Amino acid sequence: MRPVRAALTWCVLPFALAAQQRADTTGWNGVPTMRLIDRAIDRRSAQLADTGLADYTARAHGYLTFLAQVGEGFPDPPRVMKTDELVVEVYWRAPDQSKQRIVGRRDTLLLPTDIQYHRDHLAIIQNNFPSVIRLGDGDEVRDVPHPLSPAGRRAYDFAIGDSLTIRTNDRDIEVVMVRVRPRDERLPRAVGAVYIDRESATVVRMAFSFTRAALRDKYLEDVSVVLENGLVDGRFWLPYRQEIEIRRTGSWMDFPSRGIIRGRWEICCARTNTGMLPSVTIGPEIVQATPDELRAYPFTGAILAQLPSDVMLATDDDVRAVQDAAREMVRAEALSRERGTNPSARSISDLVRVNRVEGLALGGGFRHTLGAGFEGAVRGRYGTANRRGALALALAWRRADGVFVGVRALDDFADAGDAAEVSGVRNSLAAQEFGADYTDPYRERAVSLTAGYAPTDGWRWSASLERRQESALAVHATPSTGRYEPTLAAERLQAWRIGVEARRAARTAGRATVGARVSLFAERDRVDAGSRTGEQGWLGRGALTLEASRPAAAGTLVMRTFAAALAGGFAPPPQRLVRLGGPVTGPGFVYHQFAGRAALSQRLEWQRTIPFAPLRFGRFGRVPSTVTLAPFAMGLWVDGPGAPTQGWYGSVGLGVLALFDQLRVDVARGGRGGRWTFSVDLSQALWPIL
Repeated sequence: MRPVRAALTWCVLPFALAAQQRADTTGWNGVPTMRLIDRAIDRRSAQLADTGLADYTARAHGYLTFLAQVGEGFPDPPRVMKTDELVVEVYWRAPDQSKQRIVGRRDTLLLPTDIQYHRDHLAIIQNNFPSVIRLGDGDEVRDVPHPLSPAGRRAYDFAIGDSLTIRTNDRDIEVVMVRVRPRDERLPRAVGAVYIDRESATVVRMAFSFTRAALRDKYLEDVSVVLENGLVDGRFWLPYRQEIEIRRTGSWMDFPSRGIIRGRWEICCARTNTGMLPSVTIGPEIVQATPDELRAYPFTGAILAQLPSDVMLATDDDVRAVQDAAREMVRAEALSRERGTNPSARSISDLVRVNRVEGLALGGGFRHTLGAGFEGAVRGRYGTANRRGALALALAWRRADGVFVGVRALDDFADAGDAAEVSGVRNSLAAQEFGADYTDPYRERAVSLTAGYAPTDGWRWSASLERRQESALAVHATPSTGRYEPTLAAERLQAWRIGVEARRAARTAGRATVGARVSLFAERDRVDAGSRTGEQGWLGRGALTLEASRPAAAGTLVMRTFAAALAGGFAPPPQRLVRLGGPVTGPGFVYHQFAGRAALSQRLEWQRTIPFAPLRFGRFGRVPSTVTLAPFAMGLWVDGPGAPTQGWYGSVGLGVLALFDQLRVDVARGGRGGRWTFSVDLSQALWPIL
């Protein structure tokens, strides 16, 4: 029988946690609140024995998905790496005997991973958890008293919040939200809300996270659970929908990574009082059919086509509301992980790189947490060819909601241009072996103050004030073959700069996915060398990068727009010009062939998968038996006084994406002075760590 749902659906309830927390006049632990809690505890202690429910069976259909995010502040949405679709037969018998049998299971591997799930993630949660909550077979959450248990009454504070009425065919049911917070957040505790049927004191919904002390794995960031029950036979509140999200963060050196496990379950077809035999629930609670039976289950459609849309988001609305409410009800420190001193490197190229100025350069650094949201970092690098070092010092303060302030001092290299054309690792290999250095470096020494806001979702922005000095660099290294081009003839200058940058991670709106980045700055420059010594003036610069994709004609249409312009009467130094040319902004043309006061690059690409021979990566899975073809067209425009090449240019090409779309090969031909170009690189999603 299908459970009765509320007229006001549960999808709007999570926002009551964060936006409409109207406690009654009794406040926390008021007399009416505690009377309701005592009734709910008694109801759970009776194990539903007095409701007339002797047993029930149901079928659960769910998706268990593993996603990953990388980068400082996790600026981009998580990417699906692996998805399992499961069908589970559910059996329950009074007072508390449970059995679940996995009868169907299939998976889709999108990126190489050898993740193995805990057994209890492969099935649903029965009885709204026992009196002591455990997750991940006790490896993730353990020894947490249930809020509606005798021990929980002493461990938590309670406050009545909003209520709503569920209208059924024969009556109205009043459901009350009760907020729950630990009395001592230093202990293993739950944080969130329970929804209780006022008449029967039965749990209708639970939504909660956990304190830091409850998380057994030091790398766990948070664990959030949403359990919803539906009314069956007009009498019994039984499992209807469940969500669980487990976020685990770590870092390689100083480069953050996050793994996310998301479980989404729908439970249907509940049948009550079937006369279930005691033998049904004997043995382990969760069992699995034979491999042949699992493969034979008649799934329909493709897994990814049916995957709930919210799984692709950074955090879906239900889970985000639970996490926000948890942070409001206890100090953020109780939900955060302390860090000490750690090695610091933002990418592989921070450790080792090759370019025409430094030759082989080795580097590294350390980051130290000072407490109260403060942390300091130091990074350095030494070039074996120029026999000089580079150094950066930083001190930052960050708040749990994403507000940050930082100061930085550095003596390092900057790169002319707005977009990287190749990954750092590829550039080092090509520079060392063939003298192909896809950078235009110049020296910068700067002191800056930065403030901004980096929430988990939405626009991230920062504003900065900076004092900087710049000068040209010379070629010191020699490649194995070929020769290096001269370095950029950057002017020696001093500048005061004020800037603003905003970034929106790619987000799905309808059928399209769109991401954007905008940067603006104004500076007062003074030239300190050559015939322009003493010349000074104001210069403004703005840049926009827009990326979008959407399904189109059995494939995906991908668009990338880059535009930048300079303003002001002051003659711009070479390092400020807008530069295009290379595999990203101008395939079919020489690296940074175009330079001017204004430029535009527009790329249009259509990606379509085709059959290909599969490969096996051992325990990391099998490479899908497809590759992606990506024919593309590029148009670019450059203009402005002093630009050596002006006007419109175009190119066409073909890309091939293989190995989970993480390896890309491009062949392009540029028109009007262009040439044939060939490029092999890793996916741009990996460039930040390369």
